Amino acid sequence: MDFKDLFLTPLYLALFYGLAFAVRKRFTNPLTKKYFIPALSVKFLGAISLGLIYQFYYGGGDTFNYFNESKVIHQAFFESPSDGIKLLFTADGIAEGSIAKYAVQMHWFHSETEYFIVKVCGFLGLFCFHTYSVIALMFAMISFSGMWALYNTFLRLYPRLYKQLAIAVFFIPSVFFWGSGISKDALCIGALGWMFFAFYNLLVARTKLPQAIITILIAGFVLKSVKIYILISFIPPVMLWVTTQYSARIKSGALRALAMPIMIVLGAVIGLALSQSVASGNKNYDFDKIEDRATVASTYHNSISHSDENKGRGMGNSGYSMPDFTGPADIPKLAPQAVIIGLFRPFMWEVSNPVMLLSGIEILWITYLTFQVFRRTGFFKTFGRIGSTPLVLFCVVFSVLFAIGTAITSGNFGNLVRYRIPLWPFYLTALFVLQDGFPVKKKTVRRIIARPVNRQVAGA
Repeated sequence: MDFKDLFLTPLYLALFYGLAFAVRKRFTNPLTKKYFIPALSVKFLGAISLGLIYQFYYGGGDTFNYFNESKVIHQAFFESPSDGIKLLFTADGIAEGSIAKYAVQMHWFHSETEYFIVKVCGFLGLFCFHTYSVIALMFAMISFSGMWALYNTFLRLYPRLYKQLAIAVFFIPSVFFWGSGISKDALCIGALGWMFFAFYNLLVARTKLPQAIITILIAGFVLKSVKIYILISFIPPVMLWVTTQYSARIKSGALRALAMPIMIVLGAVIGLALSQSVASGNKNYDFDKIEDRATVASTYHNSISHSDENKGRGMGNSGYSMPDFTGPADIPKLAPQAVIIGLFRPFMWEVSNPVMLLSGIEILWITYLTFQVFRRTGFFKTFGRIGSTPLVLFCVVFSVLFAIGTAITSGNFGNLVRYRIPLWPFYLTALFVLQDGFPVKKKTVRRIIARPVNRQVAGA
């Protein structure tokens, strides 16, 4: 970041806030209105803080690498707009003709996932004189849009939990810090929110179907291009949610009890088949290559956490060990340990630097909330309520699957804290719903809350 950031950031920040205040009435109701600007503000805070932490604490990082390589695309647009357009739409890593001279200047040109972020950076830079902090704010706005859609979708099912759901979706420190700024995570958590919103409209509410299909295609493209494992982890639980949501509508208690196990199995089978189809052919996440990917990723991340360079940057001594992963057959054996690591670590005594301290405090609070749910409801009764509440079942299954996957492949807490942020809005939503009970049925409450939310989400 340089002088240009100091000059342009306040101007663009004022512009973005002006836009937010202008559209707030359209996308909120009287109860959610007060969260719109604060939720956007913490995203902006996270975007700027991410850059400052990487510049002054870590001494560099991927966020600046994305930005620096996108300068080449920005330069190409001014030298030859046609070459700039070609660089934006190139997806196969093949540099031919006039764009070859630009491609050789970008280390990540041949890396599909990293180059996708570079392209987004380069495109957004056209509208702000290619200024790091302003582009970071734009990433935060994209991320916020998806999270607001996610929040309002939750509200359509549990409208009286608007306060708790706002905390779950917007105000978890690791989510608004790592999920903002120029990063893969910002785009992915925004796309995940839009994906959930669209699946609900398409398969549950069955409203605005063309828009829902288009949203799924766009959000799915972003997730597949950047972090396909999020998409793979999301599809089976969401199909499970849809099928159990339909079975929950059966009025007959006996018939519903009979149908629920069948629908759970059906949803799981359909979801796994779709996930395998999405992953098929991917060089890193094809189901046939999952063993190699997990082993390489875990070994690499664990090794860098103990390197002398990263210890000097405050990133050392953060590794954890797990038994060797040799294939999908090992998942049941590793699952209990992986769930503990993915959801409840690092413990406070494992904290080794200031950044991890914040994560440790956050995890301590989440652990306390989890314990309270089981204490108040009872161990077995809690699992019974999870199985009988479709949204909670989806949130828990997605969170557990995602926790297992990230714990197995991360290898150190520094990466784990960042990789697992997509699960927190869903996991905490499950906890808050379990604390509250079942959806409200009072028509007066629904008239006050649900109707404006439904209108707002449908128009999002």
